[in-house]
Amino acid sequence: MSPELISILVLVVVFVIATTRSVNMGALAFAAAFGVGTLVADLDADGIFAGFPGDLFVVLVGVTYLFAIARANGTTDWLVHAAVRLVRGRVALIPWVMFALTGALTAIGAVSPAAVAIVAPIALSFATRYSISPLLMGTMVVHGAQAGGFSPISIYGSIVNGIVEREKLPGSEIGLFLASLVANLLIAAVLFAVLGGRKLWARGAVAPEDGGVPGHGTASAGTGSSTGGSGTGTGGTGTGGTGAGTGTGGTAPAAVAVRPEQETGGAEGTGIRLNPARIATLVALVALVVAVLGFDLDAGLTAVTLAVVLSTAWPDDSRRAVGEIAWSTVLLICGVLTYVGVLEEMGTITWAGEGVGGIGVPLLAAVLLCYIGAIVSAFASSVGIMGALIPLAVPFLAQGEIGAIGMVAALAVSATVVDVSPFSTNGALVLAAAPDVDRDRFFRQLMIYGGIVVAAVPVLAWLVLVVPGFG
Repeated sequence: MSPELISILVLVVVFVIATTRSVNMGALAFAAAFGVGTLVADLDADGIFAGFPGDLFVVLVGVTYLFAIARANGTTDWLVHAAVRLVRGRVALIPWVMFALTGALTAIGAVSPAAVAIVAPIALSFATRYSISPLLMGTMVVHGAQAGGFSPISIYGSIVNGIVEREKLPGSEIGLFLASLVANLLIAAVLFAVLGGRKLWARGAVAPEDGGVPGHGTASAGTGSSTGGSGTGTGGTGTGGTGAGTGTGGTAPAAVAVRPEQETGGAEGTGIRLNPARIATLVALVALVVAVLGFDLDAGLTAVTLAVVLSTAWPDDSRRAVGEIAWSTVLLICGVLTYVGVLEEMGTITWAGEGVGGIGVPLLAAVLLCYIGAIVSAFASSVGIMGALIPLAVPFLAQGEIGAIGMVAALAVSATVVDVSPFSTNGALVLAAAPDVDRDRFFRQLMIYGGIVVAAVPVLAWLVLVVPGFG
C-alpha cells in the first residue's frame, strides 16, 4: 500500500473515532500527524510542525479574546440593538445585512477570513439575542464573504486571474466574479428559506428595547426571571442575569450579564448606555477594521493587542475573557490542519491531483478536479489548492474540449463555497465566535452542512459552467 493511500485511510479513521467516541478530533489529528509523519513519511518534528497553522491559531485566539471582552462589558449588546434600529426592527433582514457587509469587505480587497473575523462575532451575538439559527447566521456571513471574494480588485480574484494569465489560459475577470457571486447568493437564499427565514419574516418588527422576540415574552414590569441566572431585573425591561426575563410565550435567548447602567435606560431607548469601556471597545473594533483593511496588518495579532489594551484599562470586565477563548475549537482546527500539512508535505495532495489529471476523459477529469478542490479546500487553503489544480487542468484544457473560463470558474466556486466547513479558516472563525451555543452540536451542524456542500456544489458547478463549454 502506498504511503499516500495510508495517509488518507488514517484520516478516515480519525473521523470515525472522533464521531463515535466523542474524542476531540484535533487531539486525534495531532497523534495521527505524529504517527504518519514519523513512521510513514519519515518526517522529523520540524517537518510535522511545518503544517501547524500558527497564523490561524493567533486569529482564533485574538478575535475570540477581543469579542469576549466586548460581550463582557456589553458592547456587543449595544451593537445588536443598533443593528435592529438600522433595519427598523425587521430581524429577518439582519442575515442579509451581514451577507452584504462581508461581501462588500471582500469585494474591495479584504481577505475572506479577515472579513469573517470582523463580522461573525457581531452577527452571531445578534443570532443568540433574537433566537436566529446560528447555522443560518454563520453560513450567511461566510457565503457573503465568498460572494464578493472574486471581484477583479479582490485578493482571491487577483490571485486566480494572475494564475490564469501565467498559464496563458483564456480568462474573464467579470465572469469569474459573477460565477461566485451568483452561486453564493443562490445558496444563501436556499439557506434562508430552509433555516427559518420565513419564520423571521412572520415575526414582523421588534423594538430594540424589547430584549427578546415576539413569542418570547419579556417582563414589562416588576421582576423578570433570568434564564441564565446570576440575578433578576427590577422594574422596566426585566432583563437580568445572563438572559432576558421570561414571559407567557417562553424564554428569551441568553445575553450578556446586565450591568447597572444597562438597566436604567440609555441612548435612543435601547436600555444600554455607552460608558467609557464600551466606547473604547467600539474604537478598538473600528481600529481592527482599519488596521486589517487599510494597512494590511494581521487580524489575529491586531486583535490580541487591542484586547490587551482593553484588559489593562478595565481588568474587571476582562477578567474571565481568557477563559472564554474557544480553546476546544483552537485544538480541533490546529490539529486537523497540522495533519493536512503532513499530507501536503508527503505529496498526498499532488498525488491525488496528478492521478485525476491523467484520466483520458476530459469531462470526467474536470468534475473530479472540482471534487478534489472542494474536499481539500474544506481543510486547507482555498487559494492554495486552486493554485495547484489550475495548472494540473492545463493539459486537457489545451485539447480544446473543455472551456477554460468555465473550468476555472467551476474550480473557484468549488474550492471556496466549502469554506463553511468547521475545518476551514472561515468555518473555524464562525464556530469560535458563536456565544452561548452547544459547540459540539454547532460543530456537527457545520460539518454536516459542509459535507452537503462538498457533495453537491462541485457537480452543480461542473454542470452549469463546464459542460456547456464556456470559454
